Amino acid sequence: MSVLNTATAPITPTSALWRLIKVEMKLCLRDKVGPIWGVGFPLLLLIILGNVPALREPKEANGGLTDFDTYVPVLILFTLAILSLTALPTMLTAYRENGVLRRLSTTPISPSRVLTAQLVANFSIAVVAVILFLVVAKFGFGVQLPQNPGGFALAWLLGAAALLSIGLVIAALAPGRGAASAIGTVLFFPMMFFAGLWLPITQMPALLRNISEYTPLGAGVPALQEATQGHFPSAQPLVILAAYAIVCTVIAVRWFRWE
Repeated sequence: MSVLNTATAPITPTSALWRLIKVEMKLCLRDKVGPIWGVGFPLLLLIILGNVPALREPKEANGGLTDFDTYVPVLILFTLAILSLTALPTMLTAYRENGVLRRLSTTPISPSRVLTAQLVANFSIAVVAVILFLVVAKFGFGVQLPQNPGGFALAWLLGAAALLSIGLVIAALAPGRGAASAIGTVLFFPMMFFAGLWLPITQMPALLRNISEYTPLGAGVPALQEATQGHFPSAQPLVILAAYAIVCTVIAVRWFRWE
């Protein structure tokens, strides 16, 4: 007599995490913040700025670059800022508010895996966005691709780590989704100012340039620009980005509340 084996393969921690990542990816794509405001809006802004003739003229103040050239890394970091300061913390605080994290703590899928899945989902969207931005800038407006790809990748990864860790701090400390959204918005605008969204960093007064150097986006933009021009990014902005990533991660881990 034969026995029909109907047992299914056990769900391992790794497979459970990958399933959770797929679910979080779908939720992030359905949410309006990441795809529309984090990718669609800055991409539209890139296309609009690329069609402004005055921004396509080289300027001595920009080191021979056009204003449009300086805006490309700014808008690349724009995506990271939206995902990190708005999408990530509001989603995590909503999970905590609704008791999702508390309920998951009683299952094999621990809350920490939800946190990991959210980070991976937002990071994946950011990777797609940076590739899309570089392709549009290159083939749509003739902007050169990074001449030092390794330096560019390192600067971008450190920028992503710094901003995502700041998002985790917001999620850790904010009492609810509304507060997380408000805190992220309050941080977003000054960060984008010091990144050069409204006024290129090279054209800022000396005091504002000095302040900009020590902000995460103000450090990230020149690092990306140096790599684009073929140079390996200077040590200072890389160290600043790494410091933000380490310090904010420690704070988030120490103070993150699952309930």
